[in-house]
Amino acid sequence: VQLRESGPGLVKPSQTLSLTCTVSGASITTTAYYWTWIRQPPGKGLEWMGAIAASGSTYYSPSLKSRTSISRDTSKNQFTLQLSSVTPEDTAVYYCASRKYYSNSSNRDDYRYWGQGTQVTVSS
Repeated sequence: VQLRESGPGLVKPSQTLSLTCTVSGASITTTAYYWTWIRQPPGKGLEWMGAIAASGSTYYSPSLKSRTSISRDTSKNQFTLQLSSVTPEDTAVYYCASRKYYSNSSNRDDYRYWGQGTQVTVSS
């Protein structure tokens, strides 16, 4: 199974960050699997942002819930992160990851599959 993040590397403050994770080797509708967005700001640890279940249900970090939306396109086997009203504090490497059964862990070892990560910088 491979995951690959894509999207703009530079976003202006107050705009919406949009990233897509393309999955190959498995279907995002596979029962019991959760497809997750995790980020790592410079010099800080991993932060769980949210997930979308195989059923399509979504789960968000309480601290980001008001600005975050995760959706999917099953025809393309992709899921997407949108983060609105970004500030420079949202500058990070953004990862998509997957595991069986729900977890809001930000521990790398708790996820079976990871994308390579994509750098997003918020700057004017």
